[in-house]
Amino acid sequence: MASTIIDSTIFQGIFSSDAMREVWSDENRTRKYIDIERALAKVQGRIGLIPQEAADEIISHCHLDQIDMVKLRAQTERIGYPILGVVSQLNALCRDKLGEYVHWGATTQDITDTATVLQIREALALVDADLSAISKTMADLARKHRLTPMIGRSNLQQAIPVTFGYKMAGLLSAIERHRTRLEQLRPRVLVGEFAGAAGTLASLATGAMETQAGLMAELGLGQPDIAWHTIRDNIAEVGCFLGLVGGTLGKFSMDVKLMMQTEVGEVFEPFAHGRGSSSTMPQKRNPISSCYIHAQVSVVRQHAAALMDAMIADHERSTGPWEIEWIVLPEAFCLMAGALKQTRFVLDGLEVDEAQMRANIDMTGGLVMSEAVMMGLGNFIGREYAHDLVYDICRVAVKEKRPLLDLLCEHPEINKHLDRAALARLCDPSNYLGQSGVMVDRVLSKLR
Repeated sequence: MASTIIDSTIFQGIFSSDAMREVWSDENRTRKYIDIERALAKVQGRIGLIPQEAADEIISHCHLDQIDMVKLRAQTERIGYPILGVVSQLNALCRDKLGEYVHWGATTQDITDTATVLQIREALALVDADLSAISKTMADLARKHRLTPMIGRSNLQQAIPVTFGYKMAGLLSAIERHRTRLEQLRPRVLVGEFAGAAGTLASLATGAMETQAGLMAELGLGQPDIAWHTIRDNIAEVGCFLGLVGGTLGKFSMDVKLMMQTEVGEVFEPFAHGRGSSSTMPQKRNPISSCYIHAQVSVVRQHAAALMDAMIADHERSTGPWEIEWIVLPEAFCLMAGALKQTRFVLDGLEVDEAQMRANIDMTGGLVMSEAVMMGLGNFIGREYAHDLVYDICRVAVKEKRPLLDLLCEHPEINKHLDRAALARLCDPSNYLGQSGVMVDRVLSKLR
């Protein structure tokens, strides 16, 4: 019986992905517990900390299909944590009491935290793959529309022309920074935990650090310099990273929603029969994926804040903040997977209406070129005076609903310096794209 949007039979494909849900599933989490116990027994048998016979026996039973998941649920509800249930089941499976060497010198949080890091590693690989695909598609759009004029907007008002490639390249630059952040955070975050009750590994009189080093090598994780049972910046950093990625995806979805407005009509999400339709208004083509992205990333940001709350832990083992991570980390990753999935869908089939972009530039009768005119006149009459003069002419253009070019050509203080052809060049949006193309090229040149 599913009760959350992530596990809903109806909604799970919209709000998350099967691959990410698998990473954070009970089965995969329990598999990680077993993988760690297997690796621990292997290392401790190799260095002689436990009998090799015991290590071999333990390893032979470290398989998920030998764990009774129904029993594990009952054990977890009774004990409060799943690790002891896993350990007791493995112990019972072993012959001749060799199972007593399971979990030798470890504590519950060692296994739990290391399992979480292993899950994070798998989850980040999925995020990385999605970011790579998004980067490629954005780069293709930026390249194709490098000089496709569209109106830039400020405070939701038309400002000056930019290019659609410029808009895409701006988003692309952020995606590339996220990819760099992900690469940089891995060595800090993908570090396991094996430190014992209070982090000092006093449980192992000999071979403590050798066990820790060998365990992390087996698992492919970094070895901690010191215990991090209640030092949780690594987990919080992951949450903040997801929040940052979500912010960029949310910015993209916001622009798509605004550009899909009937009065704008510059881009559209991919078309499928009935997608975005209204139950009462047949003409509607609502943004769908962009709305889901907005909702998903908004919740991820709240989860990032919760993970920072979890940093405020008491003493060497905490009383509650730790469990915050259990609640929000899986959901943050699952929702982020959904947002990335929806973003890829929109980008892969994005419909770009270049003609409508140009029509929107022209809809003000040239008023959006007033800055260009002001700067051009500034060479003859001074920038400040040119600003005031063009400002007044713009007010007349709005009131009389006349093209800006006609009023400029009629003004005696202007036409004595610039003829109609020169003024027409100043009023041509394609001549006022600034360094848009250069900036697009600079972003593209730095792609991996």
